[in-house]
Order: sequence, then structure tokens, then C-alpha cells
Amino acid sequence: MKYIAKEGIKIITVILLLSAFFLFLYFYAKYIYLKYLFLSLFFLFFLFFLFSIYFFRDPERKPDSILGGGEIVSPADGKVIFLQEVFDDRFLKEKAVKVSIFMSLFNVHINRIPIGGRVEKIIYNKGKFFSANLDKASIENEFNGVILNIEDNAGEKNKRIAFVQIAGLIARRIVCNIKEGDRVQSGSRFGLIKFGSRLDLYLPLSFKQSVKVGDRVFSGKTIIGKIS
Repeated sequence: MKYIAKEGIKIITVILLLSAFFLFLYFYAKYIYLKYLFLSLFFLFFLFFLFSIYFFRDPERKPDSILGGGEIVSPADGKVIFLQEVFDDRFLKEKAVKVSIFMSLFNVHINRIPIGGRVEKIIYNKGKFFSANLDKASIENEFNGVILNIEDNAGEKNKRIAFVQIAGLIARRIVCNIKEGDRVQSGSRFGLIKFGSRLDLYLPLSFKQSVKVGDRVFSGKTIIGKIS
């Protein structure tokens, strides 16, 4: 069972070492004002160390029900903030159902594959850093978009979806561990966005939702709907 995302190990280790360093300085400082300074810095970095462990947690997940084919599993933890038909002119180049999930600092930030298939294309754009819960974040923020071909049981290409990792106001790094041509399975880990973010899904019009705006969803666990 995984507990901490590997992408967070380096950050957590550095923060812990800094905490220990300031504690060491506290014990050897000769002046009282320096002792207060180093002790304050120790507590500050130690609290950040505890928060980092919490932020980079990586729990095991299983879908709420058995997958029979066509189910879309939530790719992110968070709150559904947008769900309606749009014209997607950046990824699928056609009408689609867009689902946006906002991840706060307190959500698990591991991203998971929403449905099995083959990665057709990955599009990265270095953009701005508006708050991820704003509509314009989908267009103007840094993002990493994945276009996925869904294949049927015979291996024939059936439908296409897109899921897009979007950096937020605090987030400054998107991690994506898949590449074009990869075959991926529903619910498998594929990346994360560090420190607050958003994930958008673009789904075929045949998508039948089982969630609504305002619902809380969990990556790899909550089934948000089905493609017929």
C-alpha cells in the first residue's frame, strides 16, 4: 500500500532537514533573541513538514462499484464546479460534456485515469496562474491535456475523451507520468498537481452523469457517469 506520493519525498525530506537544522541552531545559539528566532523557524518548518506529509498522501482506491464498461471514474479528489455541454475547440474539436473538478489544498492531489484506453496525444501549455476555481483558469492557466482513445473489447477505437490538469494560484508544477502511445487502465495513477489545482474532463455527448455541481468526488473511487 502506498502512503506518500514519490513526487513529494524530496520536498518532505528537505523540509525535515531544515527543521532539524533550525533546532540545532536553537540549542547552540548564545543570544536569547537568536534562540527565539531559530525556535520559531523550527516550528514553522516542522508544521510545513506535517502539512507536506498530509498533502502528498497517496491512499489506495477502488471504484464504488464493479466496472462493466464505459464508466468514468473521477480522475481527481475535490468538488464538481462545472458540468454542462460545451464546444471543445482545443482538444477534441467537437461538442462535448465538460466536467470540472476543483482540488483545494486539503484534497488528495494524485490524479488517476478516468477510463481505460490508449494515449493519443499530450498537449502542454505554459500559461498563467489564476485561481483554479475561476472559469478563465481552464483557458489561461498552465495546463497539461491528455487525449485518450477508448477501445472496445476487440481493440477497435471507439470514442475519445480528454482530461486536462490545470495549475492554480498556488500550484506551480504539473506532473504527468504517461506518454503518447501508452495503454492505460481505469483508476491507475498518472500524475499530480502540486499545491492546489483543477482537472477538466471533456466527454462524448453520450455521457450520462451520476454527479452534479457541488458534489464531492474521489479519484479512482467515485463513478461520475457512463459513456453509452
